[in-house]
Amino acid sequence: MSSASQVAERDVPFQLRGNSFTMMVLKVFAPTSPDFFTQLSVKVRQAPNFFRNAPVVLDFDDLPESIVFDLGAFVAQVQALHLLPVGFQGGPQPVREAAAAVGLTPMPSGRAAKLEEVVKAPDPRQQDQQAPIPAPQVLIEVVHRPTVVVTEPVRSGMRVYAEKTDLIVTSSVSPGAELLADGNIHVYGALRGRALAGFSGDTNARIFCHSLEAEVLSVAGNYRVSEDIGSDFYKKAVQVFLRDGVLSMDLLKSA
Repeated sequence: MSSASQVAERDVPFQLRGNSFTMMVLKVFAPTSPDFFTQLSVKVRQAPNFFRNAPVVLDFDDLPESIVFDLGAFVAQVQALHLLPVGFQGGPQPVREAAAAVGLTPMPSGRAAKLEEVVKAPDPRQQDQQAPIPAPQVLIEVVHRPTVVVTEPVRSGMRVYAEKTDLIVTSSVSPGAELLADGNIHVYGALRGRALAGFSGDTNARIFCHSLEAEVLSVAGNYRVSEDIGSDFYKKAVQVFLRDGVLSMDLLKSA
């Protein structure tokens, strides 16, 4: 590239580039329920610093076609809880139009459609003896990805996401750092930041760490903040998991 081109490129007042972000999805089942915002408020209060000004995608996929509600007022109530709706997914046509009208962006689905293995042999009773036998169609779902391993300290402001797999950190995690995994999270050091396992809803996911000092813990959307950890587990080797839908902790036994 010539020096003149480099100077011209530096004079451009902006740059467009691609990027990817991890955002929470609020799946809406019953927006007119009188308990909707009461229960959402309880969830937000479990970890206010985590949820404050967090961008959220509203998922309307499961709404019935006959649903009628004031989407503008709904969005305003979500914002009142310090959540920031930025986009939407799915829903009946009137809901999609109303969402676009209030400035929400239509978002693609964050999950790939499930592929199933299909191997279907031709029916010999209907098969034309002269026609070639087509090759069977085989679609195989990729259900596993290699574990994400991080060997360096995860410092404040950093976010690590292990999509559709487990996350292993062999060092420590600083306050203000964030670990997310669709599977399990293992930290072979001090866990001082935020750790969210089962990020896509896996209720069997767990968090394991050698020294629990976390700001926020979560498994499949069930949260516990540092004030609720308790001295019995603080700075101890701990596993975090769901027991009957409640976030629970046990000390890890040394060999």
